[in-house]
Amino acid sequence: MTMQVDLSGRVTIVTGAGQGIGEGIAKVFAGAGSKVVVATRSADNGQQTVDDIVAAGGEAMLVQCDVGKRSEVEKVVSATAARWGRIDIAIHNAAIFPIHSIADMPDEVLDQTLAVNMKAGFWLTQESLPFFRAQGGGRIIFTSSVTGPTVAMPGTSNYAASKGAMNAFIRTAALELARENITVNGVEPGYIMTQAMGLLANDEELREMASLIPKGEIGVPDDIAYAMLFLASDEASYITGQTLIVDGGSTLPESPVVLRAFYEEQGQL
Repeated sequence: MTMQVDLSGRVTIVTGAGQGIGEGIAKVFAGAGSKVVVATRSADNGQQTVDDIVAAGGEAMLVQCDVGKRSEVEKVVSATAARWGRIDIAIHNAAIFPIHSIADMPDEVLDQTLAVNMKAGFWLTQESLPFFRAQGGGRIIFTSSVTGPTVAMPGTSNYAASKGAMNAFIRTAALELARENITVNGVEPGYIMTQAMGLLANDEELREMASLIPKGEIGVPDDIAYAMLFLASDEASYITGQTLIVDGGSTLPESPVVLRAFYEEQGQL
């Protein structure tokens, strides 16, 4: 898959870029010419992403960090400025997904989920603003989710709340920053095949999930990365305060049972 977006000379921070969707984002943006900061907790995973980008002819650096702490987000921005002297695109993708019922939700799990998933994006925005303002504009992009803003899943109240808050932040930040040529947008992934997805379901369960997605397949990280690449492009300069659902149509059916019956009748299952 290719997309004609030229980010040459620009610098992009991607949190959670050591694996999964974040890794895909980092590689796609590097492929478009951007210098990429791979910000992630795992030094091994992050270095592999950097090595892959460099091997493909791109430019990247690793910053090992825990974005659930403000000081660590500040470290990412400081390291970026020290290396390249500018920030053009800030992408908050890092997230955790601990599953607990509401009744059994420990305070520390709730606090950590909100810190990593939501507050880190707030901090990254704050820390990036001086650079955007000095340069006359910038792009802020979030990996949101269909879970919370669009649909719900038992056991994910903490995660859903963090993503719902994220979408609210996107709209408010877009209003505050629009006159400064700073756009704020997000992408809401549906089911995307990542290492984490592989841990949540076995092959048979994954096939069952795919059968109930209108496109008939689970997405891949590049599906999210290319949506973000468009939002980061000059062609998307008039788009702000929006989230784009990228889910193969999985949130469209009113009833998965009726959808399955339709596909069976059409011989499409």
